[in-house]
Amino acid sequence: MRISIKREDLLCCIQAVIGAVTQKNTLPILSNILFEADKDSNDIKITATDLDIGITATTQAVVEESGAVTVLAKRFSDIIKELPGSEVELITKKNNIITIKTNTVAFKILTTPKDEFPQLPKPTTTQEITVTQKKLKQMLSMTIFAISKDETRYVLNGICFIVTKKGIKLAATDGRRLAIIEEKQNINTQEEKKYIIPAKTTQELLRNLNDTQQVKILFSKNQVTFYLNNLHIVSRLIEGEFPDYEQAIPKEAENKLTIERNRLIPAIKRAGLLTTPESQAIKLHLTKNRLIISKTTPEIGETKEDVEVKYIGSELLIGFNPVYLLEALRNINQDTIELELTGPEKPGVIRTKENYIYIVLPMQIS
Repeated sequence: MRISIKREDLLCCIQAVIGAVTQKNTLPILSNILFEADKDSNDIKITATDLDIGITATTQAVVEESGAVTVLAKRFSDIIKELPGSEVELITKKNNIITIKTNTVAFKILTTPKDEFPQLPKPTTTQEITVTQKKLKQMLSMTIFAISKDETRYVLNGICFIVTKKGIKLAATDGRRLAIIEEKQNINTQEEKKYIIPAKTTQELLRNLNDTQQVKILFSKNQVTFYLNNLHIVSRLIEGEFPDYEQAIPKEAENKLTIERNRLIPAIKRAGLLTTPESQAIKLHLTKNRLIISKTTPEIGETKEDVEVKYIGSELLIGFNPVYLLEALRNINQDTIELELTGPEKPGVIRTKENYIYIVLPMQIS
């Protein structure tokens, strides 16, 4: 293999796939990336996988000789980052060595044959949908933080994609909060289908989405494939039944707190400065058109902040984990939000114009 490539193009491809490289050395080859060069098309393909997720990035180069080899991902990435100049030459011969050259610098590092690298599975489509990358990026941002990190509840360790003939919904929950968002479009399907996509896959997808083009999604029985221009991501699906989240959505409440989002976020953030792992809840005390956010932690201190709001309803004192509020508020794309509160032991609900619903359970307060 002999190629010449722009350093920035090469680095961009490496960074796009490197998130799929496993940190667990159960199979040493999974610490490598597969590098393939095709003289006929002048395509360079770089692939990484941990056997649950695989990512392939493609770019153009000047390919004088075709070839394929695998290299240790982190070391190869670190070398390319530190090289001077804008052009890089890569040369491999039959001695399991790759030479990395610029005008002034040369590295020689060991490689592993392509045959030892696992092949990514090819999609067998049962459902295909297309959505703008910008919209999918927004939908993922508004749900991804609610994924459960409890590995014993494996069906909650991802985002559930619900596909119907009216559109696509994303739902995520950890049992203490639930985030749901819907994108309405006509989809060629006769029945509702649910696919649970693992957290790592959604994180890598979110990291690689842009704001201008489209993404094609191919679902099959056991896997999903995302096509993003010069990148494709293939992932296993989580097996199991996602909870019936529809039953957890409360009816719209009459008592609503209306406030500008950029005033509520810093107030919650300030109260959260006095939380501890043992004392996480902050207090929200609501009276007519008035909100007092407070936190008292005996071993640290206390804080109280008076915030002007629009609130008509019965007086209410309720506790919330500030992180659970902030993670949703930071990702909502509207200036004013409405928080529905019906009682100290009832969940708070945020509904937006973007067909988004966020439900968060309260916490006990002393």
